[in-house]
Amino acid sequence: MPVIMGRAEAQNHRNHHRAAAHAAKVAPRHGGVIEAITVNGNTRIETSTVLSYMVVQPGDSFNQDDLDRSLKTLYATGLFKDVTLRRDGNTLVVDLVENPIVNRIAFEGNHAVKDEDLRKAIAMRPRAVFSAQAAAADRQKLLDLYASKARFGATVTPQIIKLSHNRVDVVFNINEARQTLINKIVFVGNHAFSEARLASVISSKETEWYRFFSSSDEYNPERVRYDAELLRRFYLHNGYVDFHMINATGELSPDRKSFYITFTVSEGPRYRLGKMEVRSSLRHVESKDLYKYIDLFPHQWYDGTAIQNNSTSMQERLQATGHPFAMVRSEIARNPEKRVVDLLFDVNEGPHVYVERIDINGNTVTQDKVIRRQLPMAEGDPYTPFDRKYSKAVLQDLGFFSTVSVDQTQGSAPDRVNVSANVVEKPTGEFSLGGGYSTDVGVLGNGSVKQHNLLGTGMDAGISGTVAYYEKQVDLSLTDPYFLNRNIVAGIDIFGIQNNYQTYQSYKEGRYGATLRMGYSYNNYLSQSWSYSLIDRNVGNLFSGADVQDYGYQYVPSQYVQDSAGWTLLSQLSTTLTYDRRDNRARPRKGFVIRVSGDFAGLGGNEKYLRGKIDGDYYLPLDSITGNHDWGLQFKGGAGYMGDWSSSGNRNIIDNFYLGGENLRGFLQGGAGPRSAHYHDASGRTLPEAGQEDLIGGRFIYTASAQVNFPLPMGDDVGISGRYFVDAGGLAGLRVAHLYTNPRQSNYTPVSGDTLVPRVSTGVGISWKSPFGLVNIDAAVPIHKSYNDRLYPVRFGFGQQF
Repeated sequence: MPVIMGRAEAQNHRNHHRAAAHAAKVAPRHGGVIEAITVNGNTRIETSTVLSYMVVQPGDSFNQDDLDRSLKTLYATGLFKDVTLRRDGNTLVVDLVENPIVNRIAFEGNHAVKDEDLRKAIAMRPRAVFSAQAAAADRQKLLDLYASKARFGATVTPQIIKLSHNRVDVVFNINEARQTLINKIVFVGNHAFSEARLASVISSKETEWYRFFSSSDEYNPERVRYDAELLRRFYLHNGYVDFHMINATGELSPDRKSFYITFTVSEGPRYRLGKMEVRSSLRHVESKDLYKYIDLFPHQWYDGTAIQNNSTSMQERLQATGHPFAMVRSEIARNPEKRVVDLLFDVNEGPHVYVERIDINGNTVTQDKVIRRQLPMAEGDPYTPFDRKYSKAVLQDLGFFSTVSVDQTQGSAPDRVNVSANVVEKPTGEFSLGGGYSTDVGVLGNGSVKQHNLLGTGMDAGISGTVAYYEKQVDLSLTDPYFLNRNIVAGIDIFGIQNNYQTYQSYKEGRYGATLRMGYSYNNYLSQSWSYSLIDRNVGNLFSGADVQDYGYQYVPSQYVQDSAGWTLLSQLSTTLTYDRRDNRARPRKGFVIRVSGDFAGLGGNEKYLRGKIDGDYYLPLDSITGNHDWGLQFKGGAGYMGDWSSSGNRNIIDNFYLGGENLRGFLQGGAGPRSAHYHDASGRTLPEAGQEDLIGGRFIYTASAQVNFPLPMGDDVGISGRYFVDAGGLAGLRVAHLYTNPRQSNYTPVSGDTLVPRVSTGVGISWKSPFGLVNIDAAVPIHKSYNDRLYPVRFGFGQQF
């Protein structure tokens, strides 16, 4: 890359030559003692400060070496544009020309990078001393910034504008040039995997027209190094123990418009696992008792990642069961002839180290106790590397800090350490407005004001609202994650909801009430939550259809809907027990979760029922088969039943289970299960064949779903992933205040769909992380349905907050 010398650099170059010339004239004659030093030309800098920089002082001899060193020292301060030392009798005269002061820093020609980002990159600041060296250093920093954004052809020229009173404006003239994109990625030395397969492993991509939302085709040396590590992990994951990355280079094309990246690899043979042994030197821990912690099996392909994860898992289990200093290391022995790797887990006692003191630094808003209660240790507790790793993770998970580091220093004794948690606060308030569309509620708008760290206490408070075509909702919430200074999450929600179901039902529903919540964890996997809700509900605005004079009949809501009309009060106590072994609770790929929940209504109010439900999810990655972590299986299932413990309860249909929509794609929300007719002719007779029916839900429900998640072509670049699914479920058991199923009754209202015969659907879906928000589309067709089940083949939704 050519070097551009601005005027400031040229001036600096001339200054060095001038310094050499002055040095030659500093002491025209030897001998004598410096009786005084006179400083001229300094207006901002005190004379005493100038003298403090000099090597020679009054009383010293006129020594040429000392004078040269003084001259260089004054130049090295960066405060002076020119320095001359001369002798006047026995007086040393120092003539200075001070460097100017920076008045303003400006950028011209930048469009791809904002001014504020450029200012963060440079060291020069207004009201600081200007020097040509500083301008040159900042120029290079700006070039590095543009290089990180794949603009290697960018040029930066500092321009100095002189002002009065020895001030200057510094203007960086920038020619950003076009982005230098990756034109070609080549792999050399690969035999086991194709170039296309290896290209899917790395994060760098060849430039294509559809990558306008991605930066993966921008050349970045750091990313190339990261890709080399990804390739190494990939080969070790697939059994290539002897894999070696020979070289990873990026070459700029002669026209400086694109890059060619070459990865040169040596694969070596592929190995399987042979014998697996455990050697334990821990007291009271036998080797044979640790084999149950091995998740690997003989003859599988060697997987370096799985072995490391198994070592870490075994160590954490031992540390959690009374062996805080346990250390587990994995050792391998290759057999190149048989292409087998023998594995040994060496379990021993690590050094005994205890926490002497814990310091919290940088928390200007968050209270100390909020941070300390997250840490897995206290003063006097054993200290292990796992504690340090876990401490950093839990502090980051709080979401209160932009950066977190956990450091340790030597304490007062060899077995003591001081632990410091260093944090940088970030804004925890949130104001959002958004909009979107959903097939369930139509066009929607939402807004919220939240504070996730109220007054530094760690409490979460907020108010949110949604206005949609078929729904209106407002919610005020407050959550204390450490209620009564214990590991208990407690909170309250006050809410109001209005749902207009009249596009597929014959009534509207309103709910207004409050919920008290409390939850706690028994360990890292098992937790329980409790809640009490007091809700005033209204089923009203019953839809009344066509006039008798126009069509010869009129239709009104079914008798079961009419029985639920009006205001009711729900007083309900609920609990949920959760066992969660997923690898990531936000985006799980492996593991399972089981939930058991129960509701008891009847502590006052109009409803008196018991409702129980069990459901679970299981996630299975397909990395070992596909070699791609975007492939995975997901299984879901659940069942629920509700019964009435008193005949005096209302048995409101809005409390029933409903099947369809999210829990059975391809069917209308609530559209599979018991339905009741609601059409009447002029004489009041029921005409169920005249049209649709009301959805009234049921007592017993079961659901099951199998889904395979897979990547799509170009998906990584535009944020699209796909899925194929099969859903099944059944709903039956009338739960209504009165039965009207006898044809001899005057208000006879037949019911259909009351069967546990499974409804089954299958379909495909996509998720797109678009610039407008997350878009979900599912299209499903029924494989098996009941007569007159209500279908909804396509579900669509998207939303955005800004």
